[in-house]
Amino acid sequence: MPRKNHSRTRRKNRGRFGPLFKLLCALAVVIALTIGATVFFQVETIAVTGNSRYTQQEVIDASGIQIGDNLYRMNKYQIGNQVLRQLPYVEKILIRRSLPSTIVITVSEWDAVAQILPPEPGAAVTVEEPEQPAEDPEASSSGSQPATLQAASEPWLISVGGKLLEPAPADSGAIEVTGLTALSPKAGTMLEIPEAEQPRLDALLDLLATLEEMEAVDRVSSIQLSDTQVKLHYLERFEVKMPLNADFSYKLRVLEQAVAKAEEEFGSQASGAMDLTQQDYAAVYSPD
Repeated sequence: MPRKNHSRTRRKNRGRFGPLFKLLCALAVVIALTIGATVFFQVETIAVTGNSRYTQQEVIDASGIQIGDNLYRMNKYQIGNQVLRQLPYVEKILIRRSLPSTIVITVSEWDAVAQILPPEPGAAVTVEEPEQPAEDPEASSSGSQPATLQAASEPWLISVGGKLLEPAPADSGAIEVTGLTALSPKAGTMLEIPEAEQPRLDALLDLLATLEEMEAVDRVSSIQLSDTQVKLHYLERFEVKMPLNADFSYKLRVLEQAVAKAEEEFGSQASGAMDLTQQDYAAVYSPD
């Protein structure tokens, strides 16, 4: 009888400590995997693809990734944002792990398609102050006021999406844009303009995207924006007027047809004005 009681007690103890034993085993596995990831999955190689403007080392330096870093402890979202801020021409970035020890950084880069010219000397310019959040204890305690945004004093290159890239060099061939005021421009940020000019900016970005899609960016040398119209210098021979809120895809196709017809009638060097703002006519051509 005592032997039976002893056997029954052992079975009870085994049943009581079974779940605890399983938990300890699972914890041990997690610890082993964590230690293994720390010791074995370290960065030994950093590969960069898709870059042309920036060197591989410039991309790596901007990422902050170093040899010996842990593959699974890095914040890919934070690294990506860091690269986008430091390298303005980077449009997109993809960071992936290639086990056991490689990080692959794939970038795509913007092209500078346009340059925002500064206002003419003496022209009236509206500048703005950023709105201060109502509940900002730091600002209220220090009494500091937000800095007034200043109009740019030099041309700035922008991407087709409106990202500021850098001050435009004197020999830049990017499309010259007037009618917008770049406020306190900074490379790597989006173009900021006075609120009243927002419809003009929306039209510009739509037009630039359409020109790029139609592979016609190099046909336009300047864009002039007003509250109601867009004026293009097209093929260096035509002054073109379109409504500010136009369907640019349709208008540019109409323009192509009108130019082809003008060249057929007046020769390959035909020039003049193309008015695409009329309601009764798709395009009105006035030769020089």
